[in-house]
Amino acid sequence: MTEQELIAIVDELRAYTSEEEWFEFKENRYEAEELGEYLSALANSACINDKPKGYLVFGIKDKTHEVVGTSFDPTTEKGKGEQPLQLWLTMLLQPNGGFTIYTLHHSGQKVVVFEINPAIDRPVAFQGKEYIRIGACKTELRKHPEKAREIWNRRYRAEDWSAKICELASMSDLEPAAIIKARNEFKTKYPAQALECDGWDDVTFLNKARITILDRITNTAILLLGKPESASLIAPAVAKISWVLKDDKNNEKDYQHFGPPFLLNVNAVFEKVRNLTIRHLPDGTLFPLETTQYDPWVLREALHNCIAHQDYSLKGRINVVEIPTSVTFTNVGSFLPGSVEKVISQDAPPEIYRNPFLAEAMVQLNMIDTQGGGIKKMFTAQVKRFFPLPDYDLSSVDRVVVRLRGEIIDERYTKLLIGRTDLDLWSAILLDKVQKSIGIDKNQYKRLKEIGAVEGRYPKIFISASVAKAIGEEAKHMRNRSLGTKYDMDTILEMVRQHGPVSRKSIDELLMTRLPDLMTPDQKKHRIHYYLLQLSRQEKIKNSGTRKKPLWIATE
Repeated sequence: MTEQELIAIVDELRAYTSEEEWFEFKENRYEAEELGEYLSALANSACINDKPKGYLVFGIKDKTHEVVGTSFDPTTEKGKGEQPLQLWLTMLLQPNGGFTIYTLHHSGQKVVVFEINPAIDRPVAFQGKEYIRIGACKTELRKHPEKAREIWNRRYRAEDWSAKICELASMSDLEPAAIIKARNEFKTKYPAQALECDGWDDVTFLNKARITILDRITNTAILLLGKPESASLIAPAVAKISWVLKDDKNNEKDYQHFGPPFLLNVNAVFEKVRNLTIRHLPDGTLFPLETTQYDPWVLREALHNCIAHQDYSLKGRINVVEIPTSVTFTNVGSFLPGSVEKVISQDAPPEIYRNPFLAEAMVQLNMIDTQGGGIKKMFTAQVKRFFPLPDYDLSSVDRVVVRLRGEIIDERYTKLLIGRTDLDLWSAILLDKVQKSIGIDKNQYKRLKEIGAVEGRYPKIFISASVAKAIGEEAKHMRNRSLGTKYDMDTILEMVRQHGPVSRKSIDELLMTRLPDLMTPDQKKHRIHYYLLQLSRQEKIKNSGTRKKPLWIATE
């Protein structure tokens, strides 16, 4: 750029009333590591703010935007280890989208401009840490996962890896048995086209089913229908599903890897998963309810979602890890909708798909739901089976973990679902969180309280009296209720009067079993200490022993 073009850019930035998240003004203050952090933060912020560039400008006063000049010279400055600054920064930015350094004279003053390319397909990190600008402040991106997801999500609006043509592939790289299976699934999905489908040759069918494009083999075709050896044609992407069996101590007992064709090999994965029959006694009846650990449709939907939403550019595999009480599915790539609650609550399909061409092909082959409602159906299916709901771990910005439990966690909640057929899905989801000791907010607690499902003082909540009575949990409910401070203190006083001097150990033995089961042992001891303190202040009892070994007697 010419100096006049650079001056125009600087003046455009100076015209803002305050610094924006995608540019920063500095005078002379310079630290090599801080400079690298700013390059990371401005690249990521420029991406989020849809800006073609981010800018770091030296020689401009931060508050007034006055041109004051700078003595900073990036051509002579050094990074750590005496490396030239620009080379040092370039080596430590990953991925390095690129930046350009300009020196110009504005109003007779020296100005240095770092023009920074925005993050494209993932956040930019400096020395392994990713940064972002929140307002005018630089901070670590990990503290703002919603910003990180936004950066990851933007790449999929511009590029669909699954629709790319696999230049080296031909029809001979597809598995004939998989094509036959694809035809059968297509006819199941679209019975009105069954006769017409029988008249199509394979090339025509694959085009009609939106698996190939104009007779050319796509990455999607290789994933779903390719021969096992065809996986190398889409490298460096990884087309692999790994099944791992572990015991209850997390020791690996068995494993197997599955490549293309995924359309056939998902069944091979399911054959590996042990789906045992379990029995439990609902409502205290004498007749056990028999059911399998897992709903086959829910298992299939979880794995199909992994295939459809995997970020194949990250070169990771899909994992299916089985232990005696659960099956966990993981795929690489962020969860584009942001939260499971959003997916369940919205009535429309997701706005963004990571692999839209692959997803559409899987719809055509009857693998996933066309309306994007598979996750909600998974939750609903588990409620109908009276089983724990799927656990989604979205704590990582580049991995999704889904756990399906094949056991009853808390029989009370199972009985509640059986006895309360009027519960809506959201109430069931909140109750599932309660049984898993996952915190819920006060508004969610009020929702459950209003429908009579729980009681107790937030956040320590338990089954309400009405529900407990309906499912035969009256004794458990009473153990979760305190008989009252006055009753407990009167009990201590009576014991001291009749048997004093009384040790703290004896008082603990008296009250520990009377206090609510919902309290931890430490909480119960703190409560007893409070009672003794109050009785002592009221001069009803006193300590005749030592501080470490108190002996309580009545003062009357």
